[in-house]
Amino acid sequence: MTWHENHRLYRRGSAGHITPNIALMNKLRQLGWEIHYIGTATGIEKDMIEREGVPFYPISSGKLRRYFDLKNFKDPFRVLKGVYESYRLLRRLKPAIVFSKGGFVSVPVVLGSRMNKIPVIIHESDMTPGLANRISIPFATKVCVTFPESMQHVRNQKAILTGLPIREEMLNGQASKGYQYCNFHSRKPVILVMGGSLGSQVINRAVRDHLDRLLVQFQIVHICGKGNVSQDLAGRRGYKQFEYISDELPDVMAMADLVISRAGATSIYEFLFLKKPMLLIPLSLQASRGDQILNAISFQKAGYADVLPEEELSSESLVERVEALYAKREAYREAMSSRNETNAVETIVKLIETYSETS
Repeated sequence: MTWHENHRLYRRGSAGHITPNIALMNKLRQLGWEIHYIGTATGIEKDMIEREGVPFYPISSGKLRRYFDLKNFKDPFRVLKGVYESYRLLRRLKPAIVFSKGGFVSVPVVLGSRMNKIPVIIHESDMTPGLANRISIPFATKVCVTFPESMQHVRNQKAILTGLPIREEMLNGQASKGYQYCNFHSRKPVILVMGGSLGSQVINRAVRDHLDRLLVQFQIVHICGKGNVSQDLAGRRGYKQFEYISDELPDVMAMADLVISRAGATSIYEFLFLKKPMLLIPLSLQASRGDQILNAISFQKAGYADVLPEEELSSESLVERVEALYAKREAYREAMSSRNETNAVETIVKLIETYSETS
């Protein structure tokens, strides 16, 4: 189905936000929307989006750093160039609406949209808006938030609690295929260990230091990040390592009984939808702005997860918390089952349809 030009939707985002973007794009395309995507030429998002068959437009973008770096003197000019490029691109394509999913490349696009009088819907994954979204929010029509606590950080009644878009394929994994993929069996519970897209050295080390003890009770599938596979542990029965899992991830997630993970919003919301008890080890304040810590605390208060601060992480503390999590797994599943279910994809699509019609 071909839509008129002003029924086009233009998407942008950074690599960390691509999977929610894809979830939303799939639904919109089912409804006949024509989608275009604006991002950076150097990120992994370009390849991922083009594999989805969506036109990709790279623009110039800088990074807004909180620390001294010589690039801080050049990047404002790159941002200004990105605003000009966005303005011209959006003026030519004449979209009905722009949906922005965080990341520094969003700022030029949001400003270019404002200059073209195009409505903008922003989504914030974490509990508190990042710097890019704090700059962009005043120019937004509506701001979709993931956590209830986020509502207080957005003024002028722009905030709408939508949750985070989850890819439909993540909900359709088959545990039997996960067992086959990992060469596991169903007679012993499975722990899925994830350390983020690049892996986590501290989590990898803590798991491996007490692997013998963990393998007495559990099988472990360990997504350890590029270059982090241990050759010494290759072929260890009940322990399967991967640098990265793509197409098979829904099946591996379906197989898992527990998850050990960082606390990025996308991952933990997928665990929540799949009702997987979690031990969350958020990035420390020394390595981040603290958004993962806030995400983890929110899930802990809701009864969805246990939290082990990185500063308290050791092989011994990890094993103790995993054993306690497994012992109380039904309580965590019950809490996740009793939450007020919201379909973020459906909610955001309705907002896009509403505000594109009024533009």
